[in-house]
Amino acid sequence: MAADDRSPAYARPVLRIIDARTGEPVDASTARRGLTRVEAHAPGLDVTALRVLLVADVLVRALELGGTPVWGLLSGEGERAELRTAAAALGIRPFEDRRDVGAGPVERQVLHVVGEGGVAPDGVRVAVAPVDPGPVDLGEALGGGADPAVLRLALLAPHRSRPVRLDAAALDEARDTLARWRRAVAAWARRPSRPVPEEVREQLRTAWEDDLDVPSVLRVLRRVETDPDLPEGARFETYAYTDRLLGLDLTRDLGSPA
Repeated sequence: MAADDRSPAYARPVLRIIDARTGEPVDASTARRGLTRVEAHAPGLDVTALRVLLVADVLVRALELGGTPVWGLLSGEGERAELRTAAAALGIRPFEDRRDVGAGPVERQVLHVVGEGGVAPDGVRVAVAPVDPGPVDLGEALGGGADPAVLRLALLAPHRSRPVRLDAAALDEARDTLARWRRAVAAWARRPSRPVPEEVREQLRTAWEDDLDVPSVLRVLRRVETDPDLPEGARFETYAYTDRLLGLDLTRDLGSPA
């Protein structure tokens, strides 16, 4: 059985995030693992707002994997119900509405996830570059038989500081990668389970604890996919573990016919 991330074997510095105000790294949580508030500022329903929420979602997941308690809030005006519906389809866990809460619990750290050029709240800001939706229809990408995880992966693949254009090539690449990984995970699950190799776990955590570097996390998964020295059971556990961060439903096809 793999060791728990919070055991001494995996004691690491806390996740560090680049503060968009200063360009300097800051701790996303405190040394005592006090409560961290992650506040996503999404002014309305569009793909850029969804990317802001998606980054906030992955940030919450990363903090929780490190043992930090997190309070997620959503700030903004307009199209709230529609935004929440789209976010849920994208696999983003619910954030409390900022307007509906009082003072709330006492937090030791506050992180504001904002779109570039948008609101500028006081405190640490995690900036997210805009999305050009190109020819993509958001309703079709999130419903009508489409797999929303394709859009989720297409938005996660570039670093959040890079603008994204959602064109056919980006979506096709995400769709092909997701289908290949799900088939592989289902096949690996039929083999005896093996723990996530310590070296691989270290590479993954180093990537996401360094300014939430999701592209580097994806590169680790690609290496694991083709490494001939890794047992298939270890590949399975690695992908299942990493999907706690990515939220791509990589184990969806378990039990499907070979």
